[in-house]
Amino acid sequence: MPSNDTKDRGARAAADIRPFQIRGRFFTAVSLRPESEQQDESFFEALDDQLRQTPQFFANAPLILDLEQVPGLNGTEVLRRMVETLKQRNLAPFGVQNASGEQVRAASDLGLINITTGQDAPLKAERRQKAIKAVRQTPAKTKTITLPVRSGQTVIADEGDLIVIGPVSSGAELIAAGNIHVYGPLRGRAMAGAHGDETARVFCTRLEAELLAIAGLYRTSESLAPEYGLQNVQAFLKNERLCVETLG
Repeated sequence: MPSNDTKDRGARAAADIRPFQIRGRFFTAVSLRPESEQQDESFFEALDDQLRQTPQFFANAPLILDLEQVPGLNGTEVLRRMVETLKQRNLAPFGVQNASGEQVRAASDLGLINITTGQDAPLKAERRQKAIKAVRQTPAKTKTITLPVRSGQTVIADEGDLIVIGPVSSGAELIAAGNIHVYGPLRGRAMAGAHGDETARVFCTRLEAELLAIAGLYRTSESLAPEYGLQNVQAFLKNERLCVETLG
């Protein structure tokens, strides 16, 4: 029969086992930035047209409302109408960005969170240098994938480059702190420089991507010239623009 001391040690061991884990995760969110405080019929007609053109880009993607250009868009009911109209289009708004205090309070009433990190514009000079310095001080760890990356899969290289030897399907995601190399068709989303490294690049042997991004700046399929599809290409930042050009 176990002694009281053995029982106590067993109880302490059981108490030391945590019932959960907390881990950081990357995910892709779409940012919708209204340019006018008047969300009338023409606004939603333009949105519907965009959804028809790039349905895969918006499929199952969480959505952030960027309110930087509409400081006068205030009030819980105003935001509620917009959120409900977006949900009717199978979009999933979950937060607001660049919101005023009143907008944050209205969003909170609707269960939306205030996003204070992340951006789709270049980092300011001081922050950019800090990000690059941090990347350089971290030993690079290249991650190599030798199997096809299929739709719905997300592959992350959190501390270095990501190399994929094979195709990347539509609906798949590649995320890397450094460069991304794809030796095969790239049909999904590729996001290099995920921690703000603006020197990162994306390389692939066949470009059919839904989205390319470097350090938060991105281009979607409709802005990528179709003639790149059968050539080796690279994507990089130059003068605060995401550029794509052929190799060789």
